[in-house]
Amino acid sequence: MTLAEKLWQINWTMVMLIVVIACIGFVMLVSAANGSFEPWASRQIVRFCVGLVVMLVVALIDIRIWLKYAYLIYALSLGLLAAVEIIGMTGMGAQRWIDLGLFQLQPSELLKIALVLALARYFHGLTYVDTGRPTLLLTPLLMVAAPAILMFRQPDLGTAGMLVLGGGVLFFAAGVRIWKFVLLILAGLASLPVAWTLLHSYQKQRILTFFDPERDPLGSGYHILQSKIALGSGNIMGKGFMAGTQSHLNFLPEKQTDFIFTMLAEEFGIVGATGLLALYSLLIVYGLAISWRARSQFARLLGLGVTTTFFLYVFGNIAMVTGLIPVVGVPLPLISYGGTAMLTVLIGFGFLMCVYIHRDVRIGRGGMEPVT
Repeated sequence: MTLAEKLWQINWTMVMLIVVIACIGFVMLVSAANGSFEPWASRQIVRFCVGLVVMLVVALIDIRIWLKYAYLIYALSLGLLAAVEIIGMTGMGAQRWIDLGLFQLQPSELLKIALVLALARYFHGLTYVDTGRPTLLLTPLLMVAAPAILMFRQPDLGTAGMLVLGGGVLFFAAGVRIWKFVLLILAGLASLPVAWTLLHSYQKQRILTFFDPERDPLGSGYHILQSKIALGSGNIMGKGFMAGTQSHLNFLPEKQTDFIFTMLAEEFGIVGATGLLALYSLLIVYGLAISWRARSQFARLLGLGVTTTFFLYVFGNIAMVTGLIPVVGVPLPLISYGGTAMLTVLIGFGFLMCVYIHRDVRIGRGGMEPVT
């Protein structure tokens, strides 16, 4: 397939959906800055344009190349995550970033996609019978556990949780038996008392606040209480662009990042919030349809893993700001201000489009050779 044919094969409707959602994010960042493109919207637009080019490049590369280098990409990403322990920058009580001069890289974000690639590559080489052998599941379990432990140390429980859940979906899709998940969940529940003792004091406080936000309304419960007030005050149609009182009177914290959905709901009401959720839902449906259509196991698992990661981004942020889960610092994809998260999401969509372009390519379980 020539480059021109691949460009023609790109799902441009999906690209337009991504652009529309990103533009909503730019508008909200302008509102967060009281009508100015500085300091957030202008930088986010540049990052999005760069990410869009990267997305298209990823989409056009032969999917068998990505299969060949999946383990290498995972190893490099894991190495960057481990390097955070040594040269990482600390911000807001967590050590998660590496300063590269032009920008700050958060390796834990990139590892979400790298893990999907590696697991898809591993399970591509197994048959359904193989997935029933516990010894063959040790390697993928280590692939998930190693970065999750490193993220726990940063600490970054939100990203670690997303990594484990996303990995679990791929295990299930690859054919791992349900009873093994049940055993793992029971073991996890049994270890909760030990896990509680390993948590930092502020993490314990977040969990306690989740069950009773009003126990400390001016401290640990402040974020979620202000978020709920802003969500409720938006009503059906919202207060209007840049007219949200909670956000523009600075009661709402982190309005340009974690709580940007709350600001949108306050200014545009249930109608605006539901509209954004509808756009997200369309992207998720596209991702599932593309994954289902792919003819190779690697492509199916890669598409499903990317779609699951995107869903966990959306669900994690919205559930957080509405009080359904503890505040864990998950950005709203394509909307929240942030460079690495934006790049990760767009790279993920690049892989999804790569699956779409190469949907009819059959790949043997041994690796690179096509099956006729």
